[in-house]
Amino acid sequence: MLDSFKTKQTLTVDGEAFEICSLEAFAKQNGSIAHLPFSQKVLLENLLRNEDGRFVSAADIRALALPRDKRPADKEIAFTPARVLMQDFTGVPAIVDLAAMRDAMQRLGGNPQRINPLVPVDLVIDHSVMVDQFGTSTAFAFNTDMEYQRNRERYSFLRWGQKAFKNFRVVPPGTGICHQVNLEFLAPCVMTKTTDGKTWAFPDTLVGTDSHTTMINGLGVVGWGVGGIEAEAAISGNPFPCSFPTSLDLN
Repeated sequence: MLDSFKTKQTLTVDGEAFEICSLEAFAKQNGSIAHLPFSQKVLLENLLRNEDGRFVSAADIRALALPRDKRPADKEIAFTPARVLMQDFTGVPAIVDLAAMRDAMQRLGGNPQRINPLVPVDLVIDHSVMVDQFGTSTAFAFNTDMEYQRNRERYSFLRWGQKAFKNFRVVPPGTGICHQVNLEFLAPCVMTKTTDGKTWAFPDTLVGTDSHTTMINGLGVVGWGVGGIEAEAAISGNPFPCSFPTSLDLN
């Protein structure tokens, strides 16, 4: 973090210290950001915290803080999501890729345990159910049992992945659909991460491979749906390039 705008501060909560990027400190030096909708303030914090001079520059940060009619129309920003949400159809190939990377690492004489998602990943199994029985008190149990039988190999692989990889959780079948589970159980709203012995606190953000169910705006969580390749890039710790907010506000 280059911290060109000197926004790094320490916030103490119940005796515990957290490093944060203060938008208030940014506004004192660079002018009010009251014109930004909440979602773009979250993006601004994201850029401040991930400023490295390579993917995120001071110019990117200044441009995002401008009123939307003054921003460059052809610019992109590098958004670094705090976590990734997946469903089973697109999520299984991603975990297969990680397993293949571990296999390759072992063949090359390296430590396969070093291959892990670099951000927390939640995979919700909710796209494999088929309705064989309905309208009875036993329908749910029957359909769930049939789902396990039909997808036994895939689910066994995901169970292995949850034990083998760090930062990877699987929400089992019959628990709920992506956006419900994300809203009610997965979203922490405030993320924490320990780096170099210091714990950072920052807004919860995500990308997900279930296009219409990633967003849970009512909790103040910024997120949107992406393809499997973009999600895998995020899992690898790479920023996600997205169009610069200009004509439309992200609310």
